[in-house]
Amino acid sequence: MAQAHPYRVPLAVAVLSTPAALVLAVLVIAGALPAAHALGGMAVIVAGMTLLVVWHVTSVRAVTQYVERLRRNQDEARVPDPPAIRSPGLDPDLVSAIADSARERERRRAELRAAAERLQTVLAALPDPLLMLDARGRIAATNPAARQLFGDNLAGRTLPSVLRNPDLLSAVDAVLRDGEAGQNVEFNVHGSVERTFATRVEPLPSPGPDGSAAIVSLHDVTAIRRAERMRADFVANASHELRTPLSSLVGFVETLEGPARGDAEAMERFLPIMREQAERMSNLVEDLLSLSRIELDEHAVPETTAELGPLLGRVVEGLALKAQDKDMAIELSGADALPPVQGDSSQLTQVFQNLIDNALKYGRPGTSVAVRAETPDNGRAVGRHGQTRAVAVSVIDTGEGIPREHIPRLTERFYRVDKARSREMGGTGLGLAIVKHIVSRHRGRLEIASEEGRGSRFTVYLPRAEGAQTGRAAA
Repeated sequence: MAQAHPYRVPLAVAVLSTPAALVLAVLVIAGALPAAHALGGMAVIVAGMTLLVVWHVTSVRAVTQYVERLRRNQDEARVPDPPAIRSPGLDPDLVSAIADSARERERRRAELRAAAERLQTVLAALPDPLLMLDARGRIAATNPAARQLFGDNLAGRTLPSVLRNPDLLSAVDAVLRDGEAGQNVEFNVHGSVERTFATRVEPLPSPGPDGSAAIVSLHDVTAIRRAERMRADFVANASHELRTPLSSLVGFVETLEGPARGDAEAMERFLPIMREQAERMSNLVEDLLSLSRIELDEHAVPETTAELGPLLGRVVEGLALKAQDKDMAIELSGADALPPVQGDSSQLTQVFQNLIDNALKYGRPGTSVAVRAETPDNGRAVGRHGQTRAVAVSVIDTGEGIPREHIPRLTERFYRVDKARSREMGGTGLGLAIVKHIVSRHRGRLEIASEEGRGSRFTVYLPRAEGAQTGRAAA
């Protein structure tokens, strides 16, 4: 606050006393009042005026300081009491009115803060990502769902640096620059798992405190679109894969009902084949259902952790008898030193069961399947944002190997390098597709390397659980 002028009180007293001084001077000149009496009267007048001016200036200063205090303490929960007013020139109700106005202002500010906090709580609880854009198309604010999807430090970035879809950017331009009404856009976000979003771009009625001019809401419709594709794929692929065993079963049933009716020898020969074809259909349906469940959840990263060492031990133990039947062995190494990974134990069990089972199917009798687990210091970065250190598990067989041109398509549904051999071994053509989708859901990587005549290596990289250390480091 500015300092009071040092001559303000004397100047005010002089101005206020001037009319009385002029009257006394006229009376003295006219001989109506002795000079001594006039001087005494003037002294009384000046003293009274000085007292009144000092009271008034002090009161005005107190009011000014009170207003300044209210201005400086805008966040005070309690409005301070107003000062006492002694000046007869100021209405005491003035300060009370100022205090009442300040209390009303604080009440309204508290209501606004509470409303803003409620709004922030609602936005934070929304499962859909939200991006608040300013008039230049820069991100002004986000909710936790958006930060989880796109990473932190989004504020101040341009929308194209986060989402580069041309249709979305055109919709934002139409809303921000052309003043059009809300726009709807559906587009795909490519990454370790492709996701589909139905997006709404809506202008705000007025700019927000942070400069927000429009809101972009993204609704994940990946599961819906995937379910639509899965229904179509299921009909096409299942009908194709079921047709052969079903035709065989129908043929055998017709034979046993017709020419071979009552023929015990034919029945003994046909029934094992019919059982095999029925089991093949059962395995196919089970794998299809398993793949459908996995694909529906693929966009949702597992929130639990899994102990990979004991899990691998259980899988190897469960397949030991199958290995013995082929005169093969399974050698597990490095499992004791593994840190926990972020993942679903049941699905990871399925991954390694499929990989080791395939190695036993295609490995040469008398050889071993090596299951090697490690935590490489220079391993691949995996995880939701590709920044998490990985745990690597390799399944290595000594078999015929896979021709190089087939490797990129191995994880496609129903793709087989040797269709006849695969069906002969009971394969459904879905095992590696299941592995790929589970690994994708875990935001990991699957690498395949093979050399014809020497065998194949399937390596799964999975993200370590947050804060996990290796078994040796933690010991």
